[in-house]
Amino acid sequence: MGLVRGHLNSQLDPLEIGSGHVSEEQLGLALQLFDIGEKDLDKEYILPPVTAVGGQEAKLQGAEILNRMKSIYCGTIGIEYMHINNVEQCDWLREKFETPGIKESTTEEKKLLLARLIRAEGLEEFFAKKWPSEKRFGLEGCEVLIPGLKTIIDVSSDLGVDTFIVGMPHRGRLNVLANVCRKPLAKIICQFHSNIKPAEEGSGDVKYHLGTFVERENRMTNKQVKIAVCANPSHLEAVGPVVQGKTRAEQYYRGDKQGKKVMSILMHGDAAFAGQGVVYETFHLSDLPAYTTHGTIHVVVNNQIGFTTDPRMSRSSPYSTDVARVVNAPIFHVNADYPEDVNYACKIAAEWRATFQKDVVIDLVGYRRYGHNEIDQPMFTQPLMYKKINQQTTVKVKYAQHLLNTGVVTEEELKAEEQKYQKILEEGNVLAKQETAMHNRDWLDSPWKNFFEHKDPMQRPETGINLKTLQHIAKVVNSPPPDKEFKVHPGILRILKSGRDMEKEKMADWALGEKLALGSLLMEGYHVRLSGQDSERGTFSHRHSVIHDQDRDKKFYVPLNHLNDSQAHFTVCNSSLSEYAVLGFEVGYAQTNPNSLVIWEAQFGDFANTAQCIIDQFISSGQDKWMRQLGIVLFLPHGMEGMGPEHSSARLERFLQMCNDDSDLFPKIDADFVMQQLHEINMIVVNCTTPANLFHVIRRQIYLPFRKPLIMMSPKSLLRHPMARSKFDEMIEGTKFRRLIPEEGGAQEDPTSVEKLLFCTGKVYYELVKERQANNLDEKVAIARIEQISPFPFDLVQEECNKYSSAKICWVQEEHKNQGAWSYIQPRLDTVLRKTTRRDKGAVRYIGRPSAASPACGNKRMHEDERNVFLRTAFELND
Repeated sequence: MGLVRGHLNSQLDPLEIGSGHVSEEQLGLALQLFDIGEKDLDKEYILPPVTAVGGQEAKLQGAEILNRMKSIYCGTIGIEYMHINNVEQCDWLREKFETPGIKESTTEEKKLLLARLIRAEGLEEFFAKKWPSEKRFGLEGCEVLIPGLKTIIDVSSDLGVDTFIVGMPHRGRLNVLANVCRKPLAKIICQFHSNIKPAEEGSGDVKYHLGTFVERENRMTNKQVKIAVCANPSHLEAVGPVVQGKTRAEQYYRGDKQGKKVMSILMHGDAAFAGQGVVYETFHLSDLPAYTTHGTIHVVVNNQIGFTTDPRMSRSSPYSTDVARVVNAPIFHVNADYPEDVNYACKIAAEWRATFQKDVVIDLVGYRRYGHNEIDQPMFTQPLMYKKINQQTTVKVKYAQHLLNTGVVTEEELKAEEQKYQKILEEGNVLAKQETAMHNRDWLDSPWKNFFEHKDPMQRPETGINLKTLQHIAKVVNSPPPDKEFKVHPGILRILKSGRDMEKEKMADWALGEKLALGSLLMEGYHVRLSGQDSERGTFSHRHSVIHDQDRDKKFYVPLNHLNDSQAHFTVCNSSLSEYAVLGFEVGYAQTNPNSLVIWEAQFGDFANTAQCIIDQFISSGQDKWMRQLGIVLFLPHGMEGMGPEHSSARLERFLQMCNDDSDLFPKIDADFVMQQLHEINMIVVNCTTPANLFHVIRRQIYLPFRKPLIMMSPKSLLRHPMARSKFDEMIEGTKFRRLIPEEGGAQEDPTSVEKLLFCTGKVYYELVKERQANNLDEKVAIARIEQISPFPFDLVQEECNKYSSAKICWVQEEHKNQGAWSYIQPRLDTVLRKTTRRDKGAVRYIGRPSAASPACGNKRMHEDERNVFLRTAFELND
């Protein structure tokens, strides 16, 4: 029972507030409960093979067994592992902790540990002395994190790992950057100097959110290591899945299929680890084939408080780490005032990860010497805790005294080590004062080596390809598997036949347009990854990128991986039922290599709601804050089709609101205008109506000379709409993405007779065309489709307004007035109208559903009535 419950009686709390708070009687460990008396303790017992407590001894006295077990399981390390349902793993852990003397450190190891503690504490003291009122979210109270992390890296490096992807919150970040990554101190210290201006454009970010990338020698192993600390917003735990995605991508490009070369380390606060749901979501990616990183080491910096909230009020579980039990991760709770125990737990964590490729958690139980930040007053809310903290001696002082008492170091050696680091700090401060500007590029966590070299940012990419390639891809993706024993579902065979018929006609529907784009990139050597809920088949059963054998389990065929022998790999995977963590994962994956196409698809567009943090903090603003360009693509099914409030809108208005272009500024239109717009925008938002435009905009993502996120309102009914088809001729060499598709029917033949010019975007176009035909108004009403909403095609919209100089200008949308693109479109159309040759430069008129709180109604009849009203209004010429 001690193996299972001993940790609850362990001495984990340096403040001795909650340590060993569960008694032996409460735990069911009291000897009398087992009818064991003093005489029994004097007897000698044969040790069973399942324990290592005896070492080389086969027998031990009962009292000795009891003392050893208490020392192991109820000391300053609390070990949780008996929830693991794997005998081999449990035996491995038991041996690592029960073997007598196994935790003993050598004299050199103790001296190294002290030196690392001196640096960890010295840096915080230096900052506190120089900038006492500056927020830095220091590590005081858990400085042992620094030697612990360095031990993880030392051991992992010795075991073959050379790349570490690190995610962490703000607390202790500057210390990690300085003493673990060994980032130049001058670069860190100059962040405290308010007189230094940034050298580049962009908002930048506060110093305790910034990331970095370093490549250095590990002095303990004499091997080169790369360490990337990912930039992170104040949204605690948001960076976790990003780190996992980046780690997975690094492993993929290295061919590291077992995580032997690349690994992730995630640090957490105790309150966030227990409170943030994305932690649970990220853990559940850990063993999924398309998402696993083959084990992550989690380190919880446990301050025993969350901002001002007592743990008793912030979680319902005994420990903040209980979430990790769901994936059978061992958990090592360690008193942070016992550095040697911390070091040993970190060593075993690194060995565990290397041996089993599974997650492991180290819970450093310490405290927070100051408030939430250095100018906060914690006595307001935690008076008793902070009375104890104010009396607490630092871990470095305690450990130094222990080594002095045991003769490991002398007073002279201790003083010399302290002075040595103080000199390093002062020299760093002198160099920091010589800095004239802060360069955001110094804080890039994933530099793209050589990507931007020899590229003209104004060079417009060619996205068309030759006809033979289109035909080849279409043939392959619409052919059944070559294995004659492979039984394909009859419904799939019908879909494949339909695709072959389209190929003969040189036509593409939406699904084929997508496959032609992805297939062509794969044949050109670009890795493509598509993930999301049900993305293999497609929510609307249109994609079928994975064909399953109807008789054999785990037998499947991915046509896009059979285009030719030299193609890149296509990864398509159904994700767990998560948006926040999975989108974060794909963002991390996309950050790693700009020469790959990474797509996240929402099951329905509005499901992106639960990933809003990733969209706000990483996708829309990542370049501005961290100079982190990102080429990720979001497919968000969008359209009002009577499916109710939760399956209609991808919340187009939210994405447009986050775009950084100026609605009141009419830009200079010149040869570089199109590329200049794309270069300056923070993300691209499109709502395509043709497979050809889908084809071009996907290919453009790779062939742009820079990277921008692409937000695509993807269709639902258009997937099978007979009008939503494109000829292969619209995708061949010389063709390109059309930012705006003008009127191509009868109205454009005599523009002077057109009475109404309707601008729209997305699938409502086809409904407008049908209504116009029903009213015989092909000559009187022109319809222009804005395919790229942001950045706004000012030049092409201006051309249309000038062409139909007598027509009333209207914007038509199927969404409600306070939603959709209207609030973005209106001021920009007004800006365009002021720059036209029209006599009537009046405001554009809105046609669509009225404002509403809900994205859509749930009643089918009401949906039809609403649609009929705005369609009828759109073709009233005397309004």
